[in-house]
Amino acid sequence: MNLSNIAVQLYTLRDYCKTEADLEQSLRKVKEIGYQAVQVSGIGPIAPEKVKELVDAAGLRICATHVSLDSLVNDFDNTVKKHKLWDCKYVGLGSLPDENRGSAEGYLSFAKTATEIGQKLKEHDLQFIYHNHQFEYQKFEGRTGMAILQEETDPSAVGFELDTYWVHVGGVNPVDAIQQVKGRMGVVHLKDLEIVDYQQVFAEIGEGNLNFKAIIAACREIGVEWYVVEQDVCRRDPFESLAISFRNLQQYL
Repeated sequence: MNLSNIAVQLYTLRDYCKTEADLEQSLRKVKEIGYQAVQVSGIGPIAPEKVKELVDAAGLRICATHVSLDSLVNDFDNTVKKHKLWDCKYVGLGSLPDENRGSAEGYLSFAKTATEIGQKLKEHDLQFIYHNHQFEYQKFEGRTGMAILQEETDPSAVGFELDTYWVHVGGVNPVDAIQQVKGRMGVVHLKDLEIVDYQQVFAEIGEGNLNFKAIIAACREIGVEWYVVEQDVCRRDPFESLAISFRNLQQYL
């Protein structure tokens, strides 16, 4: 990890990226903090060409996305076109469809779909990546949903975008989880966890309880390309939260 490959997940700023004017201002602030790239997710209905224009003007790159499963299945060509326009290799899916979550069969079915999508994207030099939450760590006949996804998908076509917060909530050491996807993770989501009034809450990197020294070391070991800061809910101005995370991450450079 170095300063040039630390990015912001725009979902963190979703309330500040609804219009072109909002996005332009938010990207400028992200750049001023020191980030060099963004992951496009949760923004308003802004044309891909305009997004590219605003990102370029801010001096940023698009390192990854989150797109809908529907767009990957039913609007594949335009999805590829958009990522090529953005010079963005990593095509992310933010979550598993509800109907696939409750059984081993559901995970096996999605694994087949993910492999098919990933193989098609690979033909265009794009990489499909899957972003986890906590529910993938439910066990079905002794095997977690995440294990099914890792073991039943094509390793060359399906990558992972582990989220450190949700891995921990799922009862797994993030370092162990990172090591399990060696060779399959180019993008990681860095997110901290804090306990406030008996409740687990999202926290800025370094302000919570996760061991980021070990997490970053593990990511380096497996060759992670992009370190993406995400905070689903901020208890202060989200730009301030992103600045705190960026400042704290620098101790691991």
